Amino acid sequence: MSAREISIKLYRTSEHACGYYRDRLARDLVLDPESPELKYVFPNALGSGFRRSGPRVYRPDCEGCRACISSRIVVTEFAPNRSQSRCLKRNASLRVSIEPPYCNDERLALYQRYLGSRHAGGGMDGASAADFEQFLQARWCDTRFLCVRDGERLVACAVTDVTPIGLSAVYTFFDPDMANRSLGVFCILQQIEWAKRLPVPHLYLGYWLDGHAKMGYKQQYQPLELLHEGRWQRSPAGKDTTE
Repeated sequence: MSAREISIKLYRTSEHACGYYRDRLARDLVLDPESPELKYVFPNALGSGFRRSGPRVYRPDCEGCRACISSRIVVTEFAPNRSQSRCLKRNASLRVSIEPPYCNDERLALYQRYLGSRHAGGGMDGASAADFEQFLQARWCDTRFLCVRDGERLVACAVTDVTPIGLSAVYTFFDPDMANRSLGVFCILQQIEWAKRLPVPHLYLGYWLDGHAKMGYKQQYQPLELLHEGRWQRSPAGKDTTE
């Protein structure tokens, strides 16, 4: 039996403010969010440089700019560097669980505290339960929350899409009062271990921008592959930073 052909519309958005550079405008290619085929094409789209935000599956398509480069970790070959090993040791007492995606008072409160600390005045702080679900969830997608607890208290949550080609790290939020615990790093390391257990070959980290202050951390996870002109290529390792 031949595979069923799948057709889905592709839209180009109008220009909007760039989320990475204040002096630039951005534009995206977006797969039809109303299409019932979206859940079937998502894995291939992820492997071709698309990413999910809420129900939207998009890829930057900016005039004269190709700064956003898709990145993924080859989990089967990954081994933590020295600073990542210290992070694992420092957080060894924390409890990790994989849970269904939903909004409750505990998750929303942590999300609001994180946004209030990291994005105060940026339009995301003061998020409601509806905002939480609109930004992090999609009904058609197989999404799970990697939850991290200190005793019974939720201290971090990594929203993760599960596909046959890999896990996709959508968004991570954590207790801003525990910045010294490097919970963002800890969540990525736990997602890598989760991918190994499934098993799937990659953890997709979203977009990497060369020289961007907030993106250098991605080169700490090796082997890292970057998507250049339709081909995944190994990226040089970044310097092992001291926490």
